Amino acid sequence: MVLVTLTTDFGHKDYSISVIKAALLNQISDVKIIDITHEISPYNPSETAYVLKNAYQAFPKGSIHIVGVESEFTPENVHLAMKLEGHYFIGADNGIFSLIKDEIIPEKVVAINIHKAVTSSFPVLDVFVQVAAHIARKGTLEVIGSPSTNIRELTNIKPVISQDGNQIMGSVIYVDNYGNVITNITQKLFKEIGKSRNFTINARTVKFREIFSSYSQAIDFSLPKEKREEDGKKLALFNTAGHLELAVYKSNPNTVGSASSLFGLNYRDLVSIQFE
Repeated sequence: MVLVTLTTDFGHKDYSISVIKAALLNQISDVKIIDITHEISPYNPSETAYVLKNAYQAFPKGSIHIVGVESEFTPENVHLAMKLEGHYFIGADNGIFSLIKDEIIPEKVVAINIHKAVTSSFPVLDVFVQVAAHIARKGTLEVIGSPSTNIRELTNIKPVISQDGNQIMGSVIYVDNYGNVITNITQKLFKEIGKSRNFTINARTVKFREIFSSYSQAIDFSLPKEKREEDGKKLALFNTAGHLELAVYKSNPNTVGSASSLFGLNYRDLVSIQFE
């Protein structure tokens, strides 16, 4: 069985996802298709990379991951196929690949070159599915592309360290379904720069001086329920992906509000940590 995942910004209103799945079913005899998400914010490579980077490792090696975000083929937005840690990724060279691989060296990267044989206004369907089918048939990447070592880097979304080493300046890279705000500041970087010093996290008008290991750790369950500070309690923690997350306990964007709405934080907004 071949496992193919789909990560796109297509949403669910249109028929795009269904025809992609139909094409995969027609071209790969024994395939299982998994939706990672189709709710990526339109044309958002860093959000795509955050989701896919933290999802793909849960799948078995040999899985094929199709990435349908900002996938229109242009001279400045070529298509790549990458083999990384036994997984295959197919998508556009718009910075997503550089964020997925991070510090890992890919086993192989090729610039897909089958476009002359395919007339397409929908490359995920007409190109990426063809490449996935080729890989599923145990075809080599060299057949559908030429070796590439020049992956586009997205450097403007990485945290910046002040010259004196006392501040990390990061930004919001993702807002989840609960309105929790995820930043590009990792626990690893926090420990390297912070060196166990006291700190203040600044995000617009809100400040945090403590980082919890879980949502529930922020609540004092030794107190009777009527005396606990629960509803609307703000907290900072490192999430399961190892990224600094700002949250509101039991938030709901549609009712009580969320970290994003209550703190006024959205994609690319500044979040900094000052060490003492």
